[in-house]
Amino acid sequence: MRQMSASAERSGRGQGEALSLPGSDEALCPRLEAEDTGPGLLGAVLARENMQQAMKRVRSNKGAAGIDGLGIDETAERLTWEWPAIREQLLHGTYRPQPVRRVMIPKPDGGQRELGIPTVTDRLIQQALLQVLQPLLDPTFSQHSYGFRPGRSAHQAVQAAQAYVQSGRRVVVDVDLEKFFDRVNHDILIDRLRKRVPDAGVIRLVRAYLTSGMMAGGVFWERSEGTPQGGPLSPLLANVLLDEVDKQLEQLGHSFVRYADDANVYVRSRHAGTRVMAQLRKLYGRLRLTVNEAKSAVASVFQRKFLGYSFWVAPGGKVKRRVADKAKATFKQRVRKLTRRSGGRSLEQVVERLRSYVLGWKAYFRLADTPGVWKELDKWIRHRMRSIQLRQWRRGRTAYRELLARGAKPEVARIVAGNMRRWWRNSGMLLNAVLDLNWADQLGIPRLC
Repeated sequence: MRQMSASAERSGRGQGEALSLPGSDEALCPRLEAEDTGPGLLGAVLARENMQQAMKRVRSNKGAAGIDGLGIDETAERLTWEWPAIREQLLHGTYRPQPVRRVMIPKPDGGQRELGIPTVTDRLIQQALLQVLQPLLDPTFSQHSYGFRPGRSAHQAVQAAQAYVQSGRRVVVDVDLEKFFDRVNHDILIDRLRKRVPDAGVIRLVRAYLTSGMMAGGVFWERSEGTPQGGPLSPLLANVLLDEVDKQLEQLGHSFVRYADDANVYVRSRHAGTRVMAQLRKLYGRLRLTVNEAKSAVASVFQRKFLGYSFWVAPGGKVKRRVADKAKATFKQRVRKLTRRSGGRSLEQVVERLRSYVLGWKAYFRLADTPGVWKELDKWIRHRMRSIQLRQWRRGRTAYRELLARGAKPEVARIVAGNMRRWWRNSGMLLNAVLDLNWADQLGIPRLC
């Protein structure tokens, strides 16, 4: 790369070459000459086309700022002059990633999950690494692994599990790893990665990200283990580590499905399941990972869930899919949160917040063979939205006028308006014929069926 002075880079010109405006994809990657990209995989990572593609992905993923507080556009502006120096550090192995920003997010079961949010600069570099490493590593992974892999999905994992159950394997060894992403051993992971990626520069950079540390509330602490969720590389590194267990299970002839750190092995008896569970404890133990005994079990497949789905047997013996009870409870909890009363928000604004979540949930659970569940949840959502409408009318006279205007019988409007504090009850049968399905559709309330 031709070197530019800092003033020339800030002005957007250097030796006759114009840089892109801040905010564009090229702003993060000034022109790279082919002979300057460096040898090996690290050179491919830093190639101009790869960096531009990485920036497009970082932009599309959006995401919060890291510890530097800089968003994507602010980072793009700074990197128009900082990138050459960063690139040289990457090539010479002296680059040091900034610590990730620690964020705790609630889990559906009431616990918390730890995320580590890298800076946009580090997300960009990790994404560029991912784009080079994934095509190299993914073909070597087990066919029974479905999580965070191109062309593979949670739906395929659920369908594979269903096929095992249909074949007569009605006992599942359901394994949950205790705080997997927080407990990954760095030395073991690097050893497994080095066997697959013989490039010292890439290995050095990956280790730098693993040991970059974490910061929260102005306090920094080092990390001697774990690959925090939040960076583009973490899922790929998880697959590198866990593929060793997958290959052992394949050699033993087991029928299993893994999605990220969720693994289910399907067997024909509890005795076989107990034996497999003991094998898994040993296999994970070699990687210094611990099975969460409280959440793991050898049980009937019909008593467990997998990726939000559970299985049932229809008349005739065909195994079918349904939404697990816990997933339905989580759905209702989330809908309540999205539609809770908040000052100043119109019903249309409430619907807008609700819409994207419901449609995303519907898309994920479209494999469920239980149309009655969709009808039940649809009715529940409309019931809730009618209740919110009554809350917003609040005063009895307002409700009376609004209901009459929508064709309600005077006696119905009087009953509802006279008891406005009983929103949930009043929004049931009495209002079905007034705030009906057409009202819900016109408002934009999404349907599940």
